[in-house]
Amino acid sequence: MKILSYDFLVIGSGSAGLTAALELSQHGRVLVTCKKAADQCNSAFAQGGIACVVDPSDTLEAHMADTLSSGCGLSDPDVVSQIIKDGFERITKLEQIGIEFERNKDKKNAYDLGQEGGHSHRRVLHAGDITGKAMMQGLVTAARENDQIEIRENLLAIDLVTTNWIGHPGPNRCVGAYFLDKTANQIIAVRSTCTVLATGGLGKVYPYTSNPDVATGDGVAMAWRAGLPIRNMEFVQFHPTCLYHPQAKSFLISEAVRGEGAKLLDLRGNPFMADFDPRGSLATRDITARAIDHVMKKYGDPYVHLDITHQSEAFLRKRFPTLYAACLRFGIDMATDRIPVVPAAHYSCGGVVATVGGTTPLPGFYACGEVASTGLHGANRLASNSLLEALVCGHAAAVEISTIWKTLQGEVTIPPWKFGEAVLSDEAVVVEHDWNEVRTVMWDYVGIVRSERRLARARSRIRILREEIKHYYDSYLVTADLLELRNIADVAELIIRSAEQRKESRGLHYMTDYPETATLATDTLIQDKPGGPLT
Repeated sequence: MKILSYDFLVIGSGSAGLTAALELSQHGRVLVTCKKAADQCNSAFAQGGIACVVDPSDTLEAHMADTLSSGCGLSDPDVVSQIIKDGFERITKLEQIGIEFERNKDKKNAYDLGQEGGHSHRRVLHAGDITGKAMMQGLVTAARENDQIEIRENLLAIDLVTTNWIGHPGPNRCVGAYFLDKTANQIIAVRSTCTVLATGGLGKVYPYTSNPDVATGDGVAMAWRAGLPIRNMEFVQFHPTCLYHPQAKSFLISEAVRGEGAKLLDLRGNPFMADFDPRGSLATRDITARAIDHVMKKYGDPYVHLDITHQSEAFLRKRFPTLYAACLRFGIDMATDRIPVVPAAHYSCGGVVATVGGTTPLPGFYACGEVASTGLHGANRLASNSLLEALVCGHAAAVEISTIWKTLQGEVTIPPWKFGEAVLSDEAVVVEHDWNEVRTVMWDYVGIVRSERRLARARSRIRILREEIKHYYDSYLVTADLLELRNIADVAELIIRSAEQRKESRGLHYMTDYPETATLATDTLIQDKPGGPLT
């Protein structure tokens, strides 16, 4: 078995991972691994922008207040303060590597700021309507030009390697990970002094999602199997407005469209958001998604409309060039046509328990970005705070690692991958069937609106599926589809168990049995022995 050795291993090539890698490159050799191409990640799909206080009429305190309000009592004020205060420094760094945010020439070239749901001010910096893509292009280019960073594509992480697991003496710590090299079709190991988990989200646990295909919750599943604590997994944010069209796959209609005055209408042409929240169509995503879900179920409609036809074609082409062109490809002119939209799984507010600096209870192992639960988002993420968190925490994790990594150095032998009695599979149809069933169960029973009965049904079925998957995993040689199936099934269990713990409705978690919010705000926490239980 091939074993690669680096000072630092970064699993994931999104904004958090590459930010960490660029900072770590000042201290040693860095390997960045990605499942597919380096720019295929959730960060690249972020259309809206980065929330940051840059307008003189705005304040850090106002941004903090908006974030805490969206978090519904579960955001950590100290974490919120630290991340928001460090935001502008990260914006400056992005500009230094060539990323250009829109400026308003009519206002002395000040930043052209957008406003999104839950924000009390315009504070969202953007690069057209492809902020994430523009940012990722800059970060990937900077990383590829750095002699200390190696980016390896088509490497799918299987599991973390810890000293306790391999029987190495001394305190437990992370020393790397096993990977499936999809290009060579072989298992390899990467040995590292410190490992940064930056694998992003888990939207593919649901059949309707704004996320790319790579978002299968791999990082959360691996960390859980390594015995790490997982927090608040019940809080899955459903983006209210994904395009409803048979040819459109995971196409997101940005929150910024509502920020520019778009209204949500039912199919009879009636605006309905004022019935659910005084902020109307600028309500936070959890309220908006539930409102759309309610209207669709009330009338039996497959979608609702988003109407921005009050804006001119010239304005829409300038403000949303990518969105406008994409909608035209599907036969929708934003300037004259209402846009059909539905909610879809978008962002996970829970994850691996970590500090702003990425520290976890496992020495040598750090987590940042969407895979981590830092305490910023609480029960609901404020729009455009995700890229902010990824940049700040990716940098902070690297700074933290730089202060201690040499104390963790020491040669550790990673044993060869154990194939056991595994053979090539001739039943790939089983994997495809289980893929579909896991995701259907999650959509039907653990979606926008939940109940104890639905959760019990989901837990029962997911338990059976995980047992089937474990048997298949033990019997056959691993494939990319099998590894991702194993991960989405593990993450499904974590979401269900977390949801069952929360006997209230709060933020993104709405229970018909418990429609009220409890007085005391508490986190849900799951930590199991390494390996993860099947019951």
